[in-house]
Amino acid sequence: MKVIIAGAGLVGYNIARYLAAAGNDVTIIDRRADLVRKIGDTVDIQAIVGHASHPSVLDQANAADADMLIAVTQADEVNMVACQVAHSLFNVPTKIARVRAQDYRQGRWQSLFQRDHMPIDVIISPEVEVAQAIALRLEVPGALDVVPFAEDKVRLIALRCTPETPIVNTPLRQLTYLFPDLHLICVGVVREDKFFIPGADDQLLVQDEVYFVVETSHLERALPAFGYEQRMSERVVIAGGGNIGLFLARVLEKRFPGLALKLIEADPDRAAFVADNLKRTIVLHGDAREREILDEANVRTAQSIVAVTNNDEINVMTALLGKRLGGGRALALVNNSTYDLVTRRIGVDVTINPRDTTVSSILQHVRRGRLKSVHTIRDGEAEIYEAEALETSPLVGKPLRDLRAHGGMIVGAIIRDEKVVMPRGGTIIEPRDRVIMVARSDVLRRVEQLFAVRLDYF
Repeated sequence: MKVIIAGAGLVGYNIARYLAAAGNDVTIIDRRADLVRKIGDTVDIQAIVGHASHPSVLDQANAADADMLIAVTQADEVNMVACQVAHSLFNVPTKIARVRAQDYRQGRWQSLFQRDHMPIDVIISPEVEVAQAIALRLEVPGALDVVPFAEDKVRLIALRCTPETPIVNTPLRQLTYLFPDLHLICVGVVREDKFFIPGADDQLLVQDEVYFVVETSHLERALPAFGYEQRMSERVVIAGGGNIGLFLARVLEKRFPGLALKLIEADPDRAAFVADNLKRTIVLHGDAREREILDEANVRTAQSIVAVTNNDEINVMTALLGKRLGGGRALALVNNSTYDLVTRRIGVDVTINPRDTTVSSILQHVRRGRLKSVHTIRDGEAEIYEAEALETSPLVGKPLRDLRAHGGMIVGAIIRDEKVVMPRGGTIIEPRDRVIMVARSDVLRRVEQLFAVRLDYF
């Protein structure tokens, strides 16, 4: 497949890297010559300097032969115009655009992106999706990551093992005997910054980050096995009133009516705007790094402090200060993934990388076959996805223990006739089953063959 990517920022770069690694013909466009040169030197793709919305630049990228345009520049308008030009002049079949401003997506303007007007097939709104992802983490105590699948019938949960985790130093095969009615499968472990898919004889250790798939209705019973209680925060402080902070407060107001919310914003005009657009959230004007404003927000009584300004350093500092002053869990929005190496060690409980959320959303629309959902794990080290098994799939009719023999992949859950089936070694996948599977990035080609459709990139 030939793909043109408009925008060579972190999102564009990572999408280009994933697509190129899968053997696709990728061209990336950006105005910044130094960035384009760097990407061209590190990834086997064509890199072009220019305005992605200009017809001459898209023509230079051979847009007439392209199967897809993914527009992820920093400007909504450039992304939209690039899609329009790609459609009108070059007849590009599929157009995906990142659009941050929600004004474009209001219901009263819903006809804007129709084919006869501004033809964009998929619109990605990173701030909204990041806000939703943070809300899910707040809902599950201790969660490092939460991803719903199959209409939220099952969830992928990531937690950190502590000395209070009852099942540490216990072979995973014994979980079935310890919790016979608990629908839970451990699908991944991060130990000493390395991800691996555990076997039945592996044990969890203190400080391990464990990924497990659990039937959502069993989550309340699953958390105590890892030393956590199912108790949603009652008081949350949000630092940052940008789009993510505003959307997060809206989500929390709607989903948790009894939640006490306070939001801190440094810009007075923005603080006034946010206050006018929220119903129950108390909005404070000030610098969230200052002791006085954190005391005014009563951060010492908050179960969670969430720092989502547009500055990584401010987010990390605010999260740490809030926790030092007595706040509970500290969550920080961090765009620079290098910070992940130190944030946990200095006291930040959870880092949220908006790039991962955006890349996962886009890849879900780039892939083909019976794929319904996809989520990248640890910057692409592995992926978890939901896919439908076809009658022609080599996976159908064979016990899952045969799958484990190949290594690098594991089935976390099966949805059959709208019911959740937790897989065991003797479980046999049937046609039309929806399979929740985790696979390391180096075995995705093998996954394609198992499903008899291309689950990888076009």
